[in-house]
Amino acid sequence: MNGGENVAKQIEGVYDKLIECAKAEFLEKGFKDASLRTIAKNAHTSTNSIYVRFGDKAGLFDALVKPHYETVMNRYIKTQTEFQSLPADIQRISIEKQSGDCLHDILDYCYEHLDEMRIILTRSDGTKYSSMVDEMAAMEVEATHAYQQTAEESGYSMKRIDPHLEHIIATGMINTFFELVIHDIPYNEAENYLAEMRDFYTAGWMKIMGQT
Repeated sequence: MNGGENVAKQIEGVYDKLIECAKAEFLEKGFKDASLRTIAKNAHTSTNSIYVRFGDKAGLFDALVKPHYETVMNRYIKTQTEFQSLPADIQRISIEKQSGDCLHDILDYCYEHLDEMRIILTRSDGTKYSSMVDEMAAMEVEATHAYQQTAEESGYSMKRIDPHLEHIIATGMINTFFELVIHDIPYNEAENYLAEMRDFYTAGWMKIMGQT
């Protein structure tokens, strides 16, 4: 951000007001149908203020959701990377805890930023953020392959999963997790649902990989 943009951001809190009004507009109408005129009007400024600070509607959407998208994705990637660095015997006994701790951490973050996460998950059609679930499912599939390879290289027998089934299960798991965020579920209930969901999916993965 250059000096002029810094000044624009600071003038009478216009930047923060635009973000606040954009959140309400995107949450109600989604990216495609959101109106910059409505956002500017509700922020008591002009559409030019949006163009000066954010460039266009996509830039405004980025400013609102990108930090939250990146936080969730980076936490997911970090967990996968750390898990893959463990020896095979440690992976086998810690897979459920590692995965569960990661999703619990992400759940906490999502509940701290519910509006922004709901916008990403349900109102982002027409943006790069609409593929978040697919991206995470692809990571889950890659992590499963890495887990199987590490186990096999260490002498453990693993049953390979049909790629189509693998993709369906991974996508279903990520979608199931984010259903906790999309719906108005009290946090304590969401925690309980997450624990049961993890038991269900971990047992299922282990079963079809021949690990039970």
